[in-house]
Amino acid sequence: MPLRKPRAEGEKAERGSAARAEVEELILRAAEAEFAEKGYEGATTSAIAARAGLPKANLHYYVATKEALYRRVVEGVVEAWLAEARSFDGEASAAEALARYIAGKMDLARARPLGSRIFAREVMSGAPVVRGFLETTLADWVRDRGAVVEGWIAGGQLRPIEPRVLFFMIWATTQHYADFAAQIEALNGGAPLDDGAFAAAKRQVVETILRGIAPERG
Repeated sequence: MPLRKPRAEGEKAERGSAARAEVEELILRAAEAEFAEKGYEGATTSAIAARAGLPKANLHYYVATKEALYRRVVEGVVEAWLAEARSFDGEASAAEALARYIAGKMDLARARPLGSRIFAREVMSGAPVVRGFLETTLADWVRDRGAVVEGWIAGGQLRPIEPRVLFFMIWATTQHYADFAAQIEALNGGAPLDDGAFAAAKRQVVETILRGIAPERG
């Protein structure tokens, strides 16, 4: 039977783990802001450390290189998006699962717009840093969730549609609210959408997409 750590030692380890997680999150948020503003080439670990309020040496204690930090930021954004599709894994109907997924993506666009803009810039430049991630993790997600969509189609819950086209449409629409926030503000009297306007936009996006893929009746 393994020896149990003394309670005080265990509590100390837990505090240390929590403190490390807090510093790493601080670094990631600072990196997200720096990469969004200056791009990968323009950003520096010195500037990221300054944003985080840390000495540069402390930053490199947690993350060795700028590329490794950038990769963590971009992959973290995509993983958050992919996690919103957990509704695909339950017993919900196609309409319910897709509505939750679309709404969740809209909420992420509003909550983490900088990450979305970094991802857009990376992909538009050919995805030089995260292509491997896209060709493995993202490709696996599209294949697995695409199979769920095909099951819904076979069961008569959706009209026939190529799953990848559906995903591209959802991503383009939801991420617009992050990537083109300046345009939205310009067309909204110079101010971001307030809570009510954003909720209305979210409902309209969900309803429009679902209406377009609903099975024909009659």
